[in-house]
Amino acid sequence: MPEIEIKHVTRYIYDSPVRDSANQIILFPIQDEYQEVLKQDITITGNPLVDKHVDYYGNEVGSFTYIEPHMDMTISSKISVNTKHKNLPVNDIFPGQQWEDLKRLQNMVPYIDFLKQEYFEGLPELRKIVEAEKSKDDTPYQVVLRFCQYVYANFDYIKGVTTVDTTLDEIWKIKAGVCQDFAHILMEMMRIINIPARYVSGYICTGQNGMRGEGATHAWAEAYIPDYGWLGLDPTNNCIANETHVRLAVGRNFSDCSPVKGVYKGAAKHKLEVAVTVDEEESFFTDKQVIEVTNASQVTEVSKNSYQRYMEMVQQQQQQ
Repeated sequence: MPEIEIKHVTRYIYDSPVRDSANQIILFPIQDEYQEVLKQDITITGNPLVDKHVDYYGNEVGSFTYIEPHMDMTISSKISVNTKHKNLPVNDIFPGQQWEDLKRLQNMVPYIDFLKQEYFEGLPELRKIVEAEKSKDDTPYQVVLRFCQYVYANFDYIKGVTTVDTTLDEIWKIKAGVCQDFAHILMEMMRIINIPARYVSGYICTGQNGMRGEGATHAWAEAYIPDYGWLGLDPTNNCIANETHVRLAVGRNFSDCSPVKGVYKGAAKHKLEVAVTVDEEESFFTDKQVIEVTNASQVTEVSKNSYQRYMEMVQQQQQQ
């Protein structure tokens, strides 16, 4: 692909002055043979010193503290990156051997973390679906493609019905959410049959209007395929995550990859605005994502759960 330019801005607006804001940022794109970062500029209100380290999963992580009293804080990242197409797996070679290879990974580092399932009440039902979707002669590659299609077809993409704190039980109950929710369900399906699966944060850069996840940070999953490596799967758009997806971080779940998170002393309530643009600077902040936050936790409506918000949206649509 040609050079991609991305601008990602996170803005916090507080009800009253706050201080001692301690933050972690994972805004540094992964660099490997399929992704090259040409340039990156990060600016933060107050110009704090950013200490960097590499975490357990290989992500570059920045930490900083903004001590002085402030009413707002903006974290802006501008990157230029080149991505390269990764050839896809061969889908019909020695399926039995591939499943045996996956069994041997169950007690091996670094795959152990990516095989741990998260228990939720809908897990027995999901296990039955997984078995129904998997055919005896399938290769792991064929299975994960089918799982990706299942999530895309059976979960509604609706902004605002979930938050970063929404549980798998809630997502399973409403069968709706956004990219991070779809990624978590897909990972659970793959882990059930011992395919290592990890969460990926980043951006989608297709240049095609209508792709879900454009104009915001995006999330998808990666499956480990024997004799191939990590394969990106985007269940939000039912596609392979390849050269059109820019990777920021990988981990077990959203918590490992959150682009920005932190704590502060001061007002209990603040507003969070997030905006992402790709190659279109003039459109910046025309379609920003705005989140009302209480106690530094990204929650849209603290008095209502995801199911209540979902039912309200359904009722509003029926009245229109």
